[in-house]
Amino acid sequence: MVEKKVDNKKADVKDQTKVCEVFEVEKGGKEKIVKSCGHETNQHATREQLASQNKLLRNILIGLGIILAIVLGIYFFIGSVRHFEYRGVTFDVVQEGQLVLYKTSLPVLYEGVVVPYNFYLRNDPRKLKNIPFEANMTYLPYLVINLTEDFNCDGDGMIGIANLLKQYQILDIKVLRDENATCDTNERYSFIQIQSGEETSITQFGPSCYTINVDDCEILKVTEKLMVENFIEIERLKNLQED
Repeated sequence: MVEKKVDNKKADVKDQTKVCEVFEVEKGGKEKIVKSCGHETNQHATREQLASQNKLLRNILIGLGIILAIVLGIYFFIGSVRHFEYRGVTFDVVQEGQLVLYKTSLPVLYEGVVVPYNFYLRNDPRKLKNIPFEANMTYLPYLVINLTEDFNCDGDGMIGIANLLKQYQILDIKVLRDENATCDTNERYSFIQIQSGEETSITQFGPSCYTINVDDCEILKVTEKLMVENFIEIERLKNLQED
């Protein structure tokens, strides 16, 4: 029987990598560069090792996906908190120091260009829905607003009335004050009576005549409630025109 020997050096060439190292040695007081080369055997991963590596890679990718989903979720959550829509009107939550404001806008013509005029409410429009509102808003070229008393309410009255007047001004409605005026059934002007009441509410008692009842100095809440209803009606009318 003849045995056939295999040259391992030739058989393992593909599984080896040539490696060289350079050294500086001193001999006889002189430095000499010596180059040494050899071969390193390549280690191949087993099936178990490959499976373990693939599992580790899969877990890393899953972890990165979860982290990305959490980041995106937080981003969209913050966006939804700062930006929301209420009955067709868009509002942005704005932080001004310790004060939280709710911003929306109406288009206004300025120097021949239509630009947004921003309004900042002190009350969340979504919470103002608790104030009773029994009216259908109509808009005439003139509006008379009468107050039965000052309604200062630690400055809330001044803020609420000023913002309400500005809204009608942006709508190109001229606001008048006539203490002798009452509801005009001929609809030459709209009429708003602001008075004290047992419940904060807004009611209608004529074709374009409204009563704002103020209880417990809630003048700012009720005027902003009327402003929100105006924003909603204006948006509705705009959509009807576009259709």
